[in-house]
Amino acid sequence: MKPAWSVLLLTTLLGAGQGLFLALFAAELAGIAARGLFLYGSIASFGLLAAGLLASFFHLGRPERAWRSAAMWRTSWLSREVIVLPAFMASVSLWGFAHWFGLSTLWPGVAGVVLAAALFVCTGMIYACLKFLQEWHTPLTVINYAALGCASGLTLAAALAAWLHPPLAAAYAAAALAAAAFAYLMRLASLARNARLRPKSTLATAIGVKHPKIAQIAQGAMGGSFNTREFFHGRPREVVRAARWAFLALVFPVPALFLLLAPHSPGMLFLSFTLQYAGLLAERWYFFAEARHPQNLYYQAIA
Repeated sequence: MKPAWSVLLLTTLLGAGQGLFLALFAAELAGIAARGLFLYGSIASFGLLAAGLLASFFHLGRPERAWRSAAMWRTSWLSREVIVLPAFMASVSLWGFAHWFGLSTLWPGVAGVVLAAALFVCTGMIYACLKFLQEWHTPLTVINYAALGCASGLTLAAALAAWLHPPLAAAYAAAALAAAAFAYLMRLASLARNARLRPKSTLATAIGVKHPKIAQIAQGAMGGSFNTREFFHGRPREVVRAARWAFLALVFPVPALFLLLAPHSPGMLFLSFTLQYAGLLAERWYFFAEARHPQNLYYQAIA
């Protein structure tokens, strides 16, 4: 599949915003009083969510009709995501306002947790429900979206805590380390699974001709088309391999060094989050590039 930068930004920014909110509310439930951290953290979480929502508009051919994307909520995970996202943003806003005005934050926080979990499921299921894309059709897709989002959110929470509430920084750094390790193991599991996959479709099954030798001599068009542009990333194997090694290095090993060696340094922890986020962009690019669309049995050979 061809990775679209708007979707890469959408999914990674949303995940970081969800993970950050969950990290902040968990600390509040633990009885930790850090009003400034919770207030500015809610602003950061909302900012990440808003940036992700803004990025999604660049993926639309007719942005003015974006509201119609919620119409198929009974059958479409994308429509459900479109409904859950603004509801989650509203709950994060209410939680932040409650801290600002000194009101009860329990129910906005609980609603935010439920909606964050629902948003992780909706976003992951957009891809996991596609049976014809074997690389995505697995529970690991949803697990990886949630685990990677929580890991990045916790890393950002550690950086914010080191800046605004230092006594909490070490605890967040330890939690971020554990979450990133789990996410890394789950992503390695998905890579191992996908490496063992064998295509269910062949040229013979694609055209319905049961013959041992089928030779393709024409694409059926003299130029490119939507199919040749949108269902294959068009990058050489070296680029795909480089993206894989980049996210394998940046999602966990490099941030782990910062979390272990400098759990109280705001600058180092913000750098850790930045590098990890770059790794998440590479991971999400590879996630899309790795998926082999069955139609490429025909088009990719010529394109």
